[in-house]
Amino acid sequence: MNAAFSGPSSSSARLRIALVVSRFNEAVTRSMQEAAIQTLLGAGVEEERIAVHRVPGAWELPLCVSWLLRRGNLDGVIALGCVIRGETPHFEYVSLGATRGLETLSREYGVPIGFGLLTTDTADQARARSGGVKGNKGEEAAQAVLDMCRLAAGLE
Repeated sequence: MNAAFSGPSSSSARLRIALVVSRFNEAVTRSMQEAAIQTLLGAGVEEERIAVHRVPGAWELPLCVSWLLRRGNLDGVIALGCVIRGETPHFEYVSLGATRGLETLSREYGVPIGFGLLTTDTADQARARSGGVKGNKGEEAAQAVLDMCRLAAGLE
């Protein structure tokens, strides 16, 4: 029951998944978005049941996710963003606020939210985690949502 979604299945075809993607650090988030979509399609999710919503930055991820969850018609959400440390504490506030907001929404609504928020010290680290030598966080976040949807279906 706790096995990962490893291939196409009829149960995944009917899933409704939204991606909420930050435009800030767009080269990184676009790569994560593409990997997440390919993961969903590879698992058999129908393309027309995948919606992409773009927000200005990581701070706006929780608000957009909350708007989508209030509609009540989603099986999962994938939140993708990238915050790179700068010279001020702004990094900590944005990272922590977005993280706490997404975690609270997942528990409040009982809907899986794939956590694809990169928090790195450098742009090179972000690139390495968005399709480089460290994998792709978009793919990982999509896989987590698929796994949680499968788990939820098994609990019903």
